[in-house]
Amino acid sequence: MDFQTAVRTCLAKYATFSGRAARSEFWWFVLFNVLANFALGLIDTAIFGTAPDSAAIFAPLFSLAMLIPNIAVAVRRLHDTDRSGWWYLLILIPLIGIIVLIVWWATPGTRGPNRFGPDPLDGPDTGAAYRDSSVPHVGRGDQ
Repeated sequence: MDFQTAVRTCLAKYATFSGRAARSEFWWFVLFNVLANFALGLIDTAIFGTAPDSAAIFAPLFSLAMLIPNIAVAVRRLHDTDRSGWWYLLILIPLIGIIVLIVWWATPGTRGPNRFGPDPLDGPDTGAAYRDSSVPHVGRGDQ
């Protein structure tokens, strides 16, 4: 999945917590959020300045608008590793929770269908086009 497709998919599934998300979908969306927040932070600084009482508004509004899709794609990513989305609550544990979640988000998903749905890498929208692309594919496990 490429950058544009991942962002479109995550925004189209704005509040969809069911199903699975491939690693590429999750990490491209994380990159999109980081880049957009950085750019909007620069715009906030240029317009409102850097004074402590300045009212930066664009980056915080964007972050608020992206809160639900960020949680949704994180939960779908946990589903891909065959974990319940409730594990996302580990984020409430300082430092250790986010480290555990990052490790889980970075691990390969389960091959084939699991209790949360079909494998996102074998889906109708990414299957043949993904496998036939010129981008090298690192297989899952024993492929």
